[in-house]
Amino acid sequence: MNLQRHLKRLHLQSPQASALAHFYAQAFGMACWENQGVWFCANEGREVLVSEGQTGKLHYALFAIDNSAEWDAFKLQTQNLPQANLRQHPELPGSAIGFLDPDQNCMVFVPASDLLPPPSNSALNINAASLPDAESQHFALRTQQVENMKRFYTEALGFTLSDVVKDDEGQLKACFVRGNEMHHTLALFGAPVSCFDHQSFETPSWLELKDWADHMGKLRIEIVWGVGRHGPGNDVFFMVRDPDGNLAEISSEIEICKDSRPVGQWKHEERTLNLWGKAIMRS
Repeated sequence: MNLQRHLKRLHLQSPQASALAHFYAQAFGMACWENQGVWFCANEGREVLVSEGQTGKLHYALFAIDNSAEWDAFKLQTQNLPQANLRQHPELPGSAIGFLDPDQNCMVFVPASDLLPPPSNSALNINAASLPDAESQHFALRTQQVENMKRFYTEALGFTLSDVVKDDEGQLKACFVRGNEMHHTLALFGAPVSCFDHQSFETPSWLELKDWADHMGKLRIEIVWGVGRHGPGNDVFFMVRDPDGNLAEISSEIEICKDSRPVGQWKHEERTLNLWGKAIMRS
């Protein structure tokens, strides 16, 4: 049975928190407000928080676990892992538990029933018809210890390995893990530095992706990669850069995986990351 863990929120750090938050609000159609030093960007299905800090650093990623049986199983699986201190994040529900990965990125988990319902577009003064749907779907990290990171997410936290990317010597260069039926919830890229890489918002189809590209064009936000098609996941996509240099993606039609799906094997080459042409290589 596929896991049912869904990415609900990313909380980013930035030395220019206000500017970064307003970029996401404008580029990705979200309301934006500040509360006690944290900038909140939200629309139905997508949410980004920003607070002052280091460029390219993730405060935390928040996952909702859909049902009580899986929540109980997850707590049992992780009962011997050291838990992160979440007291600095009062916006999290009291049931939230967090864990630090080998690179000290914080992954937070909550029962879906404990999350507040997403704000309506009318409550946020957003015109629901102005942009297509787009939901927080996955994110990616660059790491200098990709094997250790893969082991942590699959063995310690129980995510399912979808695909691996290896070089000609058989060394792991990247991997993709999923927390639900969608191909990946998290991508890990071997790189010379460890940092946040990108986040992705999933829109329903190619037609909506085109509308999002038109929206970026109207705002004069340059598409820096794409339109393309990833090998792992088979999704069509484009990416822009935020003011801190992080990539931000609109993706569509990502592969839906069955429980029995074998782990995919890919070569470390540009075509793996973009079947249609050029790619941004992390190593």
